[in-house]
Amino acid sequence: MCYKDHGVTAGSKILKGFESLFSATAVQRILEEDAIIIGRVNCDEFAMGSANENSAYGPVRNAADASKVPGGSSGGSAVAVQAETCLASLGTDTGGSVRQPAAFCGVIGMKPTYGRISRFGLLAYASPFDQVGILAKSVEDVSILLEIMSGYDENDSTSSDRPVESFSNDLKVEGKKKIAYFQNALEHESIDEEIRQQTSDLIEKLKAEGHEVEPVDFEYLDYIIPAYYVLTTAEASSNLSRFDGVRFGHRSDKAEDLIEIYKKSRTEGFGTEVKRRIMLGAFVLSSGYYDAYYTKAQKIRRLISEKTFQIFENYDFILMPASPTPPWNIGDKMDDPVEAYLADIFTVQANMVGIPAISLPFGKHENGLPMGIQFMANKFEEKKLLSFSQHLMQQFF
Repeated sequence: MCYKDHGVTAGSKILKGFESLFSATAVQRILEEDAIIIGRVNCDEFAMGSANENSAYGPVRNAADASKVPGGSSGGSAVAVQAETCLASLGTDTGGSVRQPAAFCGVIGMKPTYGRISRFGLLAYASPFDQVGILAKSVEDVSILLEIMSGYDENDSTSSDRPVESFSNDLKVEGKKKIAYFQNALEHESIDEEIRQQTSDLIEKLKAEGHEVEPVDFEYLDYIIPAYYVLTTAEASSNLSRFDGVRFGHRSDKAEDLIEIYKKSRTEGFGTEVKRRIMLGAFVLSSGYYDAYYTKAQKIRRLISEKTFQIFENYDFILMPASPTPPWNIGDKMDDPVEAYLADIFTVQANMVGIPAISLPFGKHENGLPMGIQFMANKFEEKKLLSFSQHLMQQFF
């Protein structure tokens, strides 16, 4: 996120030395409320990663165990709160990049409804999915920051003009709630046994408290990740074309003509994962493959949205683990990007649909590392989601 007269690199060499000419709307709004910004933190390069290992400045380490990843892409934001170097931090969430690191670091991470917070001044990765998110140790702090940053912005045509509720006042739950969960998620081959068991235990605790917690069929779970990566890489190939070595950021000193400036500046400036996603995006948008991949992925996104909103006709929330696994060792998944992509299997749905979601810390894995549980709500129901989260933090966590 841009902060006037401060550097912004998106964890990439391509923007080394660049200073922002203006502040992002989200940043400007908290500054106007006398927030003190104490620093910028590391992230996966252009938010492309689930472990915060893809930054040009090296990996972020989990404060609970420095040999483990903190999650990504907003891993630095999560660890900053986890290590108590700040009260709260901002990150971005394109497919779980606030909620998954929140789970890995034992803090609260929230992604609001798409359009609730302006994206103006946000370095774009995948514009229809990107959203500013918040990490903190209390629901109250998340609520206050959300209230400050939310609201229409004339600089962002996708920002919502819906009135902003007082999210931080009267965080109380009224009545019992109906909560859905996906049985195939808890039985998925990728899920860690300890996470499965503790999620099941939480379901029983919620039932014992009087809430209706029921399994629902969601037949598109295994289609979410493939469709998401087709759509987001297509967006990335377009959004990152502006980083060309001509207007700002890194320019190769080995280039002898204009074409070489483009080729060598981007080759030197972008990391491996960013290059991979740009090339994949260019491929799925090419004339011979557009209908086979991009159009089909858009159809799957529509089906996922329709099914999700159908569930919300009968339920208040959807419950899901924030991650199928606990934090892994730094470097373990660097050679297998597909395995790393699957770490987002439970978080991507909220971005595909544009709904609010929150990750709450709910105990520790048997290996001593933090775990997170996720709740999703219908569009613009942040107040309801935050109130229920506050109740859960007081009762169970």
